[in-house]
Amino acid sequence: MGNRTMMQNVCGYGARMGAAALLWMSAVAAVQAADFPATEPAIKQFIETTAREQQIPVEQVRRAVEAATFQPSIIAAISKPAEKRLRWDEYRNLFMQQSRIDKGADFVMQNLPAMERAEREYGVPREIIAAIIGVETGYGANTGKYRVVDALGTLAFRYPARSAFFSKELSAYLKLTSEQKLDPLAYKGSYAGAMGYPQFMPSSYRAYAVDYTGDGIRDIWNSPADAIGSVAHYFHAHGWKSGESVVLTATGPQQPPEGLDYNRPEAPYRTVAELEAKGIRGSAALPADTRVIPLAFELSDGSVEYDIGLHNFYVITRYNHSPLYAMAVTSLAKQIQNTLAQRQAQH
Repeated sequence: MGNRTMMQNVCGYGARMGAAALLWMSAVAAVQAADFPATEPAIKQFIETTAREQQIPVEQVRRAVEAATFQPSIIAAISKPAEKRLRWDEYRNLFMQQSRIDKGADFVMQNLPAMERAEREYGVPREIIAAIIGVETGYGANTGKYRVVDALGTLAFRYPARSAFFSKELSAYLKLTSEQKLDPLAYKGSYAGAMGYPQFMPSSYRAYAVDYTGDGIRDIWNSPADAIGSVAHYFHAHGWKSGESVVLTATGPQQPPEGLDYNRPEAPYRTVAELEAKGIRGSAALPADTRVIPLAFELSDGSVEYDIGLHNFYVITRYNHSPLYAMAVTSLAKQIQNTLAQRQAQH
């Protein structure tokens, strides 16, 4: 064999070995690049369980999970939600700007047919629906920056405190994208994986999202009408009482009396008589045996604001368990209602 032929063979062999090495290194890099590898026992179990329970091909689940990326900022965000670190007046000011109130009235008028339909079918007032969407996303202006699969993957596999909950939500998300023939990697949401105009979690989407446009897709990402119907359906399913109030303003002592268990996001659990015996009185008379939710919110100046939550207040806390959230929605809804009335009076 001549030197030239030998060199060609050696070079050819080297090239083949080089190509093989590159392929091997690429494969290794791909495995290393998976933040949630299918070889990890908990993730392997999730993939197999989801595929079986949701009746999705196991390879489809695996591809989606391994395509997700870990987001450390999500862990930081979920560890300090505004509802737990702000006083009521500080929290309220996040949502009670005049621009948000005006945009809420605009949102109602721009989507009036859907609002009227939702009121008719579910009994939920238009201002409440608008306030939910306004608090959640500024009427669709800010629906979230994280891929849903990244948010849910991060919380399911790297946040032990809520792993069980977010694993179920990730499973539900993969099911809904499979059902709707959507790309699971294409959709964005909040740091907690909440989606679209109303920020539904995947399980809420599957249970309560509705198609108000008749196009066969429950599109809470792009269709205000679908979002409006979905919010109303959610509240109706959780027991909204049409025509009833949400909260009463109240007066009380300088400091909240002991023994009333304030601000619990539970079905009304104290009677009006119990509150009055402690010196807390609502702005409207209610029968003494009416069960209510005593609310006492500390303000930045050290004073206390008293309110009395009714059944519909409890229903709002089914959407978000924070009483501050429910108060913000109630306050914004009242201002939207007032603005709509003023506009109507001017015409």
